[in-house]
Amino acid sequence: MTQDARFEDGGDRPLNLGALDGEDLQVLSSLTQDAVFPASEMQWLPKERRFAVLLNRFRWEDLKAAELRKRTVERVQSLLVIDNVLSVASQGVARGDADTILSLLSIAFEPGEDAEGAVILTLAGDGAIRLKVEALEVSVKDVTRPYMAVSRNAPQHPE
Repeated sequence: MTQDARFEDGGDRPLNLGALDGEDLQVLSSLTQDAVFPASEMQWLPKERRFAVLLNRFRWEDLKAAELRKRTVERVQSLLVIDNVLSVASQGVARGDADTILSLLSIAFEPGEDAEGAVILTLAGDGAIRLKVEALEVSVKDVTRPYMAVSRNAPQHPE
């Protein structure tokens, strides 16, 4: 009898995932929910048509293991990259204060004509970043080892 592979069988490896459609983007959104970052860690490179953010990502994929082993939950620095970016606009983001800490709630895609559309980064406190893209191409890659979450708690979302 054969058995399907389980997530646990993959070991504890850094994330390196990409999204080329809305379903894939939902996975990336759930893995980056509650990531925090200073406004100074956002960068738009118009010539490369790339927008990147260095996130301090909560490791949702590790939460169950941390609870079972009764150890502190973790964060990891991850690079969120959106390619094919034509323009960037923001609302409710203090551009003048690079030390402002932002919290990512979700990443969504609003389709437009053909493959075009907009990637929306929704931030806590009614902030948002809208990236007009020629085609959806988003990636998340862990770039450091996990570290103990400063709060020692998983983010909470009261009903």
